Amino acid sequence: MAAPKKGRRPAGGQSRPGRALALILIAMVALTGGMFWSGHTTPRLGIDLAGGTSITLKAKAEPGQESAVNETNMNTAVGIIERRVNGLGVSEAEVQTQGRENIIVNIPRGTNEKQAREQVGTTAQLYFRPVLAVTNGAPQAAPSATPSGSPSAKPSASATGSTAGEKKSATPTATASTQGRALTEALKAPSPTPTASSSASTKPTATGTPQATPKPDPATAALEQKFTALNCLDPKQRTAAGQGVKAEQPTVACGEDAPGVWSKYLLGPAEVGGRDVDDAKGVLDQQRGMWIVTMDFTDAGAKKFQAITSKLSAQTDPQNRFAIVLDGEVVSAPSVRQTLSASAEISGNFTQQTAQDLGNILSYGALPLTFETQSVDTVTAALGGDQLEAGLIAGAIGLALVIIYLVAYYRGLSLIAILSLGVSALLTYVIMALLGPAIGFALNLPAVCGAIVAIGITADSFIVYFERIRDELREGRTLRPAVERAWPRARRTILVSDFVSFLAAAVLFIVTVGKVQGFAFTLGLTTLLDIVVVFLFTKPVMTLLARTKFFGNGHPWSGLDPKRLGAKPPLRRTRRAHAPVDAKEA
Repeated sequence: MAAPKKGRRPAGGQSRPGRALALILIAMVALTGGMFWSGHTTPRLGIDLAGGTSITLKAKAEPGQESAVNETNMNTAVGIIERRVNGLGVSEAEVQTQGRENIIVNIPRGTNEKQAREQVGTTAQLYFRPVLAVTNGAPQAAPSATPSGSPSAKPSASATGSTAGEKKSATPTATASTQGRALTEALKAPSPTPTASSSASTKPTATGTPQATPKPDPATAALEQKFTALNCLDPKQRTAAGQGVKAEQPTVACGEDAPGVWSKYLLGPAEVGGRDVDDAKGVLDQQRGMWIVTMDFTDAGAKKFQAITSKLSAQTDPQNRFAIVLDGEVVSAPSVRQTLSASAEISGNFTQQTAQDLGNILSYGALPLTFETQSVDTVTAALGGDQLEAGLIAGAIGLALVIIYLVAYYRGLSLIAILSLGVSALLTYVIMALLGPAIGFALNLPAVCGAIVAIGITADSFIVYFERIRDELREGRTLRPAVERAWPRARRTILVSDFVSFLAAAVLFIVTVGKVQGFAFTLGLTTLLDIVVVFLFTKPVMTLLARTKFFGNGHPWSGLDPKRLGAKPPLRRTRRAHAPVDAKEA
C-alpha cells in the first residue's frame, strides 16, 4: 500500500515551505543589518549621476615592447593613478581597468578637470634624489627670525651636500646665512649654480680675520624659502611641491612616514631615473624573516647608482640617504651603508603588502608604457540629477504598468507577484548599497536601465509559474496538486530563461568597456536574484496560499476560478470513478 501512495505524490512537492521562507527572511535581515552597520545606506552613484569628470586612458607600448601591456603592469598603473588622484584631495574617485588596455578614471564633481587630466594622463616620473635635509611636514618660521637651537630650526641645511661628498658641518642649526651657504655648496650639481659675478660680503671670524661670504644665489634662496614654507599636511601643497621641476634641478617634496604622518624633504638633482631600474620586487628574506625590496639596474643605471652610493655612504644621516621620488612625492628614503652598483636591497619595517607595493612602484618607472587620453566626459551635478530623476520616473512607470497588468489579469495572484517584486527590489537595493564600499560598484544610468529591464524579467518568471498552475486547473485538478505539479515544468522554463539572460549579461560585461558594464552587471545581478526570489519566496508562498479557502476553493477574485479558466470536467469524473477502487484497495 505504501508504493501506490508514493507513486501518487505530486512531482516537485514541497512539504515544508516555511523553511525556504525562513531562509530568505534571515538573509534579508542580515543584509539589511549589514547595510546599516556599515553606514552605507544608499547605493554609490556613478559619475553620470553624481556629476564630475570621466577620463578614459589607453595604454600604448613602445615599439618592440608590445608585451608590456599586461594585467600586472595595468594594475600597477592603476595604483599610480590612484595616488595622483588622491593627491588632488579627491574622495571616492574610481580608477579601474576596463578590458586589456584601458583605464577608466571617474572623478567626482568639485575637481579641476584640467589639473585632473594632467595628473592621470602622463607617464609616472620616478627619480632617485639625494636627501639634503628632512624635517616634519609642518611649515617653519622664517630662518632669520628663528633662535638658534629652537625646534623650528631643526631642518638643518648646513650639510654641504651629499652629491659633492663633503662632510657635514658641526653646526647643529641653521641661520639664514649658514643655510644659504650650505644650499649654495650642496647644490653645485648642474643647476642652479651661483655665478662668478655674485657679490660677496666679509664677515669677521673669532680670530678677527675677515672671511668672504658669498651671497646666496636667487634660485637657491627661493628654494630655501619654499622648503621652509612648505606644509606637507596640506594635500594641495603636497601635490604641487615637486611639480614642474626638471630632473637636473633640486627640489622639495613630501613623504608619508606613517598613515597621516608626513615629512618634508630638501632634495638634490636626480642621480638615477626610473628607466635605469631593470626590475624590482618585494620578497621575503627567509634567513632574517623579514620582507625586503630588491632592485636590479640596467648597465647604465648601475654606473649611475654606484657613483651616487659611493658618495652617500661616506655621509651621515640624513645626507647618506637617497629619496625614491614618484610624481613629486617621496615614497621611500632609505640610508646607504655601502657602495652599490648593479643591484640593491631596501630593508625596513615592511609588511608583505608595503614591500610589494614599493616593488611595483619601482618597476613601474621602468615600464615602457605610456597612456593617451581617449575621451574626457564632464557631467554636471544638475544633469546627473536630472538623469537620475528621469530614470526613477521611468522605472516607476514601468513598475506601475506591470502591477496594473498583473491585477487586471491575475487578480488575487497579483498579490504574490507584487510581494515577490518587493522582496527582489529590497534585496537589489541592499546589495547595491553594500557593493559600493566592498568592490567600488557605482550605480550609473545604464545600471538603472538594467534594473528597469529586470522588472520585466522578474515578472515574467511569475507569469510562467502562474500559467502552469492555470494549465493544471484547466485539466480538472484542484489547486493544491496543481501548484505542486506545475512547479517542475515552470522551474525548468524559468531556469532556462534566466540562464539565457545571465549569459547575455556576462558576455556583455566581458566584451564591453565603460558604462555599458554597469548595465550588464545590474542585469546579471537581478537575474540571479530572480531565481532566489522565485525559489525561496514565490513558490513557498504559493504553496501556503493554496491551502486557504480563498485560493483553494477558486474564488472568482483569486485568479484561479475553474469556471473562468474553462476547466475540463471529464478529468474530475475519471478521478471520482476510481475512488471506490482506491478505497477497496486501501
